[in-house]
Amino acid sequence: VQLVESGGGVVRPGGSLRLSCVASGFDFKSATISWVRRAPGKGPERVSRLSPSGGATYSTNFVRGRFTISGETAKNTVSLLMNNLKPEDTAVYYCYAERIIVRQTYWGQGTQVTVST
Repeated sequence: VQLVESGGGVVRPGGSLRLSCVASGFDFKSATISWVRRAPGKGPERVSRLSPSGGATYSTNFVRGRFTISGETAKNTVSLLMNNLKPEDTAVYYCYAERIIVRQTYWGQGTQVTVST
């Protein structure tokens, strides 16, 4: 089982990044995929979630309207488009998969997003 994130980097405030998570080794279509971030000195925060039915939720008002989560089932990929990035978005972003019925969860290795002038 693997979740491989990519797309992180350094960007100026107001800029954009697209993170991607490619899954392998499990039934991707049965999983809820989330993006969870961890900022320095803070606990993990789930910023967005995509259900197996394709329903998207955003966990905080701070990212709603700026972040968009989407999935490509054929490519086993979930992406997070982040627009109008703010310094407060600086964090390691992790891809997190939950297969509720079989009680299995998986984490990616994370990708660093830094928003700075």
